[in-house]
Amino acid sequence: QVQLVESGGGLVQPGGSLRLSCAASGNIVSINAMGWYRQAPGKQRELVAAITSAGSTNYADSMKGRFTISRDNAKNTVYLQMNSLKPEDTAVYYCNADIRTGIKTIVRYWGQGTQVTVSS
Repeated sequence: QVQLVESGGGLVQPGGSLRLSCAASGNIVSINAMGWYRQAPGKQRELVAAITSAGSTNYADSMKGRFTISRDNAKNTVYLQMNSLKPEDTAVYYCNADIRTGIKTIVRYWGQGTQVTVSS
């Protein structure tokens, strides 16, 4: 089995910063892309950022310049550094990872989500 465990969410004032972490563990042969999504109340889940195993990144337009995704392949961990946070960034943030668990088996796993609240 594979598990993704997120950490780093919380309450922050507008303009503040948070760093989210997501560590994968279990029956892992290798990890392809990893990413972060978010879901605000009453809204659909949306892509925040993604990163390939080679380090290529992709961001949603509203996050460019404020958020930075990175990964540590040795630790099977993906990070999301969030700066200049706005109230509209309030959401549950989910990480995901495309994990190879066998020769022909690649599955997208999701974390349980971590709450980020931006409020004064």
